[in-house]
Amino acid sequence: MKQNHPFHLVNQSPWPLTTSLSVFTMLMGVIKWFNMFKPDLMIMGMILTMISSYQWWRDITRESTFQGHHTMKVTKGLQWGMILFIVSEIFFFLAFFWAFFHSSLSPSIELGMNWPPMGICPFNPLEIPLLNTLILLSSGLTVTWAHHSLMENNYNQSLKSLMLTVLLGIYFSILQGFEYMEAPFSIADSVYGSTFFLTTGLHGMHVIVGTSFLLICLIRMYKNHFSSTHHFGFEAAAWYWHFVDVVWLFLYISIYWWGS
Repeated sequence: MKQNHPFHLVNQSPWPLTTSLSVFTMLMGVIKWFNMFKPDLMIMGMILTMISSYQWWRDITRESTFQGHHTMKVTKGLQWGMILFIVSEIFFFLAFFWAFFHSSLSPSIELGMNWPPMGICPFNPLEIPLLNTLILLSSGLTVTWAHHSLMENNYNQSLKSLMLTVLLGIYFSILQGFEYMEAPFSIADSVYGSTFFLTTGLHGMHVIVGTSFLLICLIRMYKNHFSSTHHFGFEAAAWYWHFVDVVWLFLYISIYWWGS
């Protein structure tokens, strides 16, 4: 069907509905896991979410790469959508930083009027946290290298640097998982444990999402889906990754270094 406008009027799709139901199932599974120690519903929800996401991403990739629906006008709208999404994520993290500083700047009598509270042994900020900081800063450099290489039509360098970024993201997640296993306190240990694990855990989830985002871009780059002028899918992943980097810097300085 011929159209005389630059906009993309999307076709009906089942994937938003199936993805929403899958995420709802996964979150109900998390509640079941926390209360009944049975992760079966959560695992089923995760599998359904991944299947729905794959189908949805496949359709979007087809629309943008092969059907040519992502015109300059559509891309501009996608850019503003990504910017507003990142702004909403900034305010999301702001709430958790607010909770941390509210408790740490004026510790109540229940905390012994001390921060960290009595009995809490915080992490040494010069050990794994500092290594994770160097890893994320390095990954910010490699993803920028990949972006500039792509704009200069240097396919080989772009592929290698993006692969390195994905590996650094995976390495970060492994180290954070190891840190959690070795933690001398839990999420139940006063407001310190709650704010620490909520803030670092949510950031860790964002790292996993960002790594997945970049991995999809790596596969698409390998399949020659991007050009030097048409690669917003990768650009959005790079923006998201830089946002993750900046949040970690604030998190490291306030919670790991100053808060300990």
